[in-house]
Amino acid sequence: MSTHYELLHAEGSATPIKGWVRGVPLEAQAHAQLRNIAAMPFVGPWVAVMPDVHLGKGATVGSVIPTRGAIIPAAVGVDIGCGMAAVRTTLRAEDLPDSLAQLRNSIERSVPVGNGRGGEHHKLPDSIHTRVAQSGLVARLEAIKARHRKIRTDKLDGQLGTLGGGNHFIELCLDEAGAVWVMLHSGSRGTGNLIGTYFIERAREQLAHRVLGYHVPDKDLAFFMEGEPLFEDYVEAVSWAQDYARENREAMMARVLAELRHRLPKFQLDRMAVNCHHNYVQKETHAGQELLVTRKGAVSARAGELGIIPGSMGTRSYIVRGLGNGESFHSCSHGAGRVMSRTQARASITLAEHRQATAHVECRKDAAVIDESPAAYKDIDAVMAAQTDLVEVVHTLRQVLCIKG
Repeated sequence: MSTHYELLHAEGSATPIKGWVRGVPLEAQAHAQLRNIAAMPFVGPWVAVMPDVHLGKGATVGSVIPTRGAIIPAAVGVDIGCGMAAVRTTLRAEDLPDSLAQLRNSIERSVPVGNGRGGEHHKLPDSIHTRVAQSGLVARLEAIKARHRKIRTDKLDGQLGTLGGGNHFIELCLDEAGAVWVMLHSGSRGTGNLIGTYFIERAREQLAHRVLGYHVPDKDLAFFMEGEPLFEDYVEAVSWAQDYARENREAMMARVLAELRHRLPKFQLDRMAVNCHHNYVQKETHAGQELLVTRKGAVSARAGELGIIPGSMGTRSYIVRGLGNGESFHSCSHGAGRVMSRTQARASITLAEHRQATAHVECRKDAAVIDESPAAYKDIDAVMAAQTDLVEVVHTLRQVLCIKG
């Protein structure tokens, strides 16, 4: 298999950085952040960088960070288990009404969107209540809280089956053959955020008291070592948040499909369905080594494994099949990747430009979503071209309806 990566070595670092960045921008700040990560002695055998790479909080978004005997909570971040779900239906483009505004409104009423109290269920629907009761999530979270009293549990029920805000979305898409897909993007919501924040703070506290023979260049690289009580507790908590995130996407998908069944012609679900994380950590074996692999804005792409690479709210998205490239730790990008910060986007993209870029999509056209406008993201075609040795395209999707939090 030919490889497309470039070596982005840090000066004086024994840990290589392999970047799939040909034809896509790599900002200097993100490169510096990657060098800091690679300098940690337990990181390696190398760091893999995806083409949607950009500066992140805690660690670089679009990076795959393998560690030996240690884990960095801030690298996983606070949107633990964030990821994508998609399902193909038997509906066709011609089954959709000329205007999708009413359908968008009905989905927004069924699935709370946004952050804060407005993005929660005011009265838990029976279907969500049943999911919570049957999942075992409540008992597992209570066991975690028994050891870490500051972790709140009051958001669990009200936020299961809700979208959140920022770059999270629900979309209806058409593939190259005119089939209708439902695709969505969300994570472990407020509870996952609270878990991530809590353990990041505990790791920083421990770092202040560690006696090390090396320099930690950033407090966000604070870590737990295997064998420490907080290491095991964090692994348990992050596993809970990842399971909650997956359950959240399944609950949302069920409610979106229910709205489609209520308003569109009868349809069935195809066997083509994907539910994948892109902010998570798990044990894996690579090059004969057992590693803890943190994917910060990256998707598992083992040989034959299906994944989702979304563009922005006005561009194409892709259903892909992994090629099992060991150089990337069997990973690919998780999207297009930001080329502008949210502040930059709000300052430089006009409302007229946003409306023009999303003219073909039933979505919000107001100033509050300008930071999610297509111009704030890298060219998805360039991102896909940079990783043809990581994945093959199975389906190309274009949005016709997009709901943002």
